Amino acid sequence: MTEAKHVDECRGVYDFLDQVRLRSGMFVRNGSLLGLHFMLYGFRVASAIYGPQAVLDFERGGSFTEWLWPRLGRTHSSPLGWAIEITKVAQVANRASIDLFFDLLDEFKAERSPEVR
Repeated sequence: MTEAKHVDECRGVYDFLDQVRLRSGMFVRNGSLLGLHFMLYGFRVASAIYGPQAVLDFERGGSFTEWLWPRLGRTHSSPLGWAIEITKVAQVANRASIDLFFDLLDEFKAERSPEVR
């Protein structure tokens, strides 16, 4: 298991997401997956301005989102985005959406290891 560290020590978006998983309440208000989605979008904007485009996987057409749609039983992408679609599935399953997101992220990373670690 990853240990807690300062975000300045993170080496990329997946390392950062490991930190969010450890302390989701600190990073994401009320465990809101939509809040995490917005945070990743902000990360993407900052990356485009200040450095490498690190979070393309989580954008429309990105590798995570393209992997996700069939996993959620969809044949195509959703205009609502991954956060809303995962939240809908989590509500039906009576689960916290952020927990389901991290379970899905683990599956995604395991299938693509080591390219996304």
